[in-house]
Amino acid sequence: MSQTDPELLLQELGGWDWDLCRRELPAVLPRLLSMYQESEDWNEHIRVLRILTEMFLPHISLADLEQTFFSKVLPKTLQLFDNLMYELSNEAKGLTSQNTALCSTVRNLLQTLVQLLETLTSCVRYVCTLQECVPLESIRTLPASVLYVIKNTFTHCKDSESVYCGHLHLISDLLQAMFKETYSLQKQLMELLDTISMGSASTEDNITDMVSVIHTVLEICSVISNMDHALHANTWKFIIKQSLKHHSLLQCHLKHGDILSGLCNDTLLSFYSCLQLAEQMKMSEIQEGTDLRLFQKTVKLCRFFANSLVHYTKEFISFFSDSCSQLHQLFLQIYSKFPPSLYAPEISEVHRDEISRVFLVALDPLINQLLPFSPFMEQVLSEKLGLPPEQHLPQCLILITIMDKLSSQPEEVQTLWNTGKSLSLFSALFFSFQQCSGELSLPVCLPEVISTGQLAAPITLYHYVCVHLCSFIASTLPSHFPQLEYALLDAVLGSSMITSLLAMDSWCFLARYGTAELCAHHVAVIAHLIKSWPSDCYEICALGVLLRRMLFLMAPDHQAKFAHKFVPEEVENLAVWQHISLKALNPDLRKQVACQLCVAGLAQCRQWLNSRRALGEIRCVNTALSVLLAACSFADDTLEAELQASVLGVLGQFWTFLQAKQVSHEPCLQQTLCLLLHLLEFFIQALDAQLITQVFALQSSLFQLDPPDHVRLAMVDFLSSMGKVFIPQEAQRQVVPQLLCVFASLLADQTWLIHQHALEAFTHFAEETSHEDVVPRCLNSEETKNKVVSFLAKTRQVEETTEARTERMKQERITFSAQLMKMGGELESTGEPLAKRACHPPSEEQYKSAIGTMEGAVEAVKLLLQKGSPPAWLAVKLEALHAAIAILRDSVR
Repeated sequence: MSQTDPELLLQELGGWDWDLCRRELPAVLPRLLSMYQESEDWNEHIRVLRILTEMFLPHISLADLEQTFFSKVLPKTLQLFDNLMYELSNEAKGLTSQNTALCSTVRNLLQTLVQLLETLTSCVRYVCTLQECVPLESIRTLPASVLYVIKNTFTHCKDSESVYCGHLHLISDLLQAMFKETYSLQKQLMELLDTISMGSASTEDNITDMVSVIHTVLEICSVISNMDHALHANTWKFIIKQSLKHHSLLQCHLKHGDILSGLCNDTLLSFYSCLQLAEQMKMSEIQEGTDLRLFQKTVKLCRFFANSLVHYTKEFISFFSDSCSQLHQLFLQIYSKFPPSLYAPEISEVHRDEISRVFLVALDPLINQLLPFSPFMEQVLSEKLGLPPEQHLPQCLILITIMDKLSSQPEEVQTLWNTGKSLSLFSALFFSFQQCSGELSLPVCLPEVISTGQLAAPITLYHYVCVHLCSFIASTLPSHFPQLEYALLDAVLGSSMITSLLAMDSWCFLARYGTAELCAHHVAVIAHLIKSWPSDCYEICALGVLLRRMLFLMAPDHQAKFAHKFVPEEVENLAVWQHISLKALNPDLRKQVACQLCVAGLAQCRQWLNSRRALGEIRCVNTALSVLLAACSFADDTLEAELQASVLGVLGQFWTFLQAKQVSHEPCLQQTLCLLLHLLEFFIQALDAQLITQVFALQSSLFQLDPPDHVRLAMVDFLSSMGKVFIPQEAQRQVVPQLLCVFASLLADQTWLIHQHALEAFTHFAEETSHEDVVPRCLNSEETKNKVVSFLAKTRQVEETTEARTERMKQERITFSAQLMKMGGELESTGEPLAKRACHPPSEEQYKSAIGTMEGAVEAVKLLLQKGSPPAWLAVKLEALHAAIAILRDSVR
């Protein structure tokens, strides 16, 4: 054996056999290690490393491997690797097809790297053959060193496009070989690490080393996420397997937040890739081939990540306190990009079903595991989520999913969610539902099995939420009813009409599903709230609708008790009865209550009419008129003729003092007018010429002052009923032009709701009226005529495309949200009461309106005198009015 010349020694070793290597190991190994440390030539370096690993490594005992071999060889190997990578990066910058010398240099460097990787792979493969369980302390340096090489090699492959400046074709074969060899090296190392034994008595160093291995492999995952599906999945599989295998030793040392973050991010990346492929196939209308196979592989990768999340969460959930927002966001982002979200890409139903069946089903058990976890509950039910618009529907669907699962959970888990910390699950759902304005308006549809044994059918979001919420209410524990009742009442009284409707529907389900006593109790509570609430707030309307519906669900004996408790004849109870449909009562009770309400309502109206008619007391009058409307609407067949005549007589008295200008400025008088118009519809065929003249004179004058929408709608309803009336000859000259004017104005109204109602009212009027010559005269423009013709022919207007409608909903949501924020800011910033409005001198219009009212009253008196003898006091009253007019005339002069 040569003692001096290294080259001669290497040549001589080439002829040694297995036994000679084993015998000469103690003498040769130190010389080879010295040559390896001192060598500066890359090729010689690789040559010595191969001799060490292939000829002498197998003769070193497992106990001596770390001390004798790995700790001395691998540091120098990493140095060689770093030098090769540094040189390669520098040379690659100038790579071109014309520079053949540089191209040859780069290829030689890559070839050397491939040889280095092959040598490391054979080294790891040999250790795998030693025994079933390898102590970590025997190979301590090996895993960290190999993982360093793997990570940096994969990074080089990932960045190759930028590293080689678009000249990949010159070295692509060697890059591919380097990737494959790194792949093999990683696979071999993972097989080795699977054999590592770590008992309960493992040292702190062993625990630290294994934790470092897992964290480094986690870093590799982030590098290879878009490179190879199988490699990516197997790398994650190793992390999960090792974490679970050494659970008791590593659980307090692992970076659970980083592992969870990596899993969530890679799950989302895979999911987005699925959607992108599905969208491409939808656009190209190609449903087979390479894209389809890649799509199916990617869906399976999604399923793998979902299963990994489930397994990891099951074992380490107690360490997720600070990571719940990430899990919550995972669900939100997935649902925000998946139908029926407005922000989901356009994909075929087949691909949507496959993603749902393969991936989302696998992800579903994760919610089950998170339900008992308090920090997750606090995250999901937080009042300060501040979600973007595209995540409003996903949040609602998550809450529905949780509701569906809670009934099968232990009582303590149900209590956790139903009581909440800041919000209960009930309140959170109503709040989330309220934010889904675009999806509710469109509306989006979700699949739901309506009847057992039938296939799922698409139903609207409102229907879907209502069904699941009612199902959840049916399973709610009695001890959680306070939270349920609070959430229902809060939603009913909220500013969102559709959310209020959802709460009402749910409450009615509760009343029907629960006991008769519970229903009666809730009705009594709602009635007391109505009595104690100010009559001019919108909350009263919502409570009134709920009370009206709930009364239908009461047992007959409880209805009788309700009528006894809230006696209809007592004035303070009229505020309650104005909201109630008397159809809910049995015939005998209905007749009794209707008569009592009429008597009480008429008394209240007469009291006001015979007094000074103070505007401040008009709200009580409106309540009385509402009660009369309720009685006439649902019990007119049970009202005696004398009582009906009394009602009509009182109604006629109101029209003598209502002034258009005053009505236009006073919301309470606008309500009075609307109620009067609705009441007159019930007596439309009994109206005399004078009353018809007064009604149309007021409507015509008021229309010139641009009345609010609810007044216009009341006018529309009244006009619809006018088809049943024959206008007396003496009133036609004044009434018909006004009727034409009001109808024409309503048909031309720019508010779609009023315009639609006007079309329906005009059609109804045209079908019933005996004044056929009036019908065409209402259509005073070609545009109005065309709209009526289209309506009668049921011709559809130009329809929006689904895409345009969806985009409009998104924009409307942004505008609406901005307006709400602006209003909220204004309310918060306004600490002082509003300043008093300045008093302005009366305008000319106000004078014209007052004089018009006087002239109308004079005309009404003329008509009365033509019908019969006047009362004795009329002459005295006219004399007094004459004197008052003279005083006014003198003051003007």
